Amino acid sequence: MAVVTETGRLRLRLMKWDDHADIMKIFSDPVAMRYYPSMKNDEEGNFWINWTLDNYRKFGVGLWVVEDLATGEFLGMCGLVPQKVDGTVQMEIGYLFVRKHWGKGYATEAALACKDYGFDHLKCDELISLIDPDNQPSIKVARRIGMEFIKNITKWNKTIAIYHVENR
Repeated sequence: MAVVTETGRLRLRLMKWDDHADIMKIFSDPVAMRYYPSMKNDEEGNFWINWTLDNYRKFGVGLWVVEDLATGEFLGMCGLVPQKVDGTVQMEIGYLFVRKHWGKGYATEAALACKDYGFDHLKCDELISLIDPDNQPSIKVARRIGMEFIKNITKWNKTIAIYHVENR
């Protein structure tokens, strides 16, 4: 198990093929996927894992599995993902969690760990999050870690709000 970082309650580690069943807990949930273009089937889940592993190889980052530090239970995914915005590649803090774990502060704790990782280890000048403008819970997470709204763009055939934070 390749651990990327830990917090008081969480372990963020590299994703592996064995995580398929766990990530499908998110991708097959219509409530959890409400702000995505659609839910994902098993084949699309495999594509997602392959895309994530590809990001690790190409960029050294990607979405990481978030586990409960005490129990090892899968909670969700959070990490740094290269995203093309306005013709340039920027590092995004992305997060998706199993619905039964919402409201416990895990997304904020994991996103803050990713922010610290991006600034301290990768020396990023800025980090962004791409969020559906109606996704108030995700917007709250972004604001809790110090992000501010800068503008809306069209990406993935829909309006997406960009939140950002600059390195301290």
